[in-house]
Amino acid sequence: MSLEAWLPQPTLFLTGLSLLLSLAPTALGMEVMAPATINALNGSSVKLSCTFNSCYKVENKQFSLNWTYQECRNCSEELFLQFRTKIMNKQLDRFGNRVEFTGNPTKYDVSFTLKNVQLEDEGTYNCYVLNPPDRHRGHASISLKVLTKEPPKHDSTVAVIVGASVGGFLAVVILVLMVVKCVRRKKQQRLNTDDQKTEEEGKTDGEGNPDEGTK
Repeated sequence: MSLEAWLPQPTLFLTGLSLLLSLAPTALGMEVMAPATINALNGSSVKLSCTFNSCYKVENKQFSLNWTYQECRNCSEELFLQFRTKIMNKQLDRFGNRVEFTGNPTKYDVSFTLKNVQLEDEGTYNCYVLNPPDRHRGHASISLKVLTKEPPKHDSTVAVIVGASVGGFLAVVILVLMVVKCVRRKKQQRLNTDDQKTEEEGKTDGEGNPDEGTK
């Protein structure tokens, strides 16, 4: 039976807080968001969520995505899912055909679903995104924990209410920060373009044309 991933409330709050901090207008790279930890029941299907913010529309010819897997902290990363004009599964023996891309890059969602989760699927999943004209590749990682039994249920009504309130506040703040950042980034690009044009015009004027009186 397929069960949804279980994400503790404290982790959700910390994820939202880290997202808020990552959206500061002074950040250089793209903002890529993913939960730090996801717990999945052995044998179930789990969605590994990864989204990103960009000031620019996604163009398939320029957009790129890499999903990699690390078995341990010092282990090398294994590429298993890639987007280069279209989605390409690398079909690692580890996953077989259990990986399904369930995101939509045009909606800034690059999530995937891992089917029939196995104990050996535990590890770190890295999400790398680049959406030109953004120059810096964004990155987020997810630590997947595989459970052998479902965690005990508890009354989370209060936590849900608090989480909804905090989530609503974070959403508003994030939206404001994104607008400010996009405005600043586009303004800076215009300034860079104007400076480049001025420099080119200066070089043209400096080449020197003969004066009328010396003809």
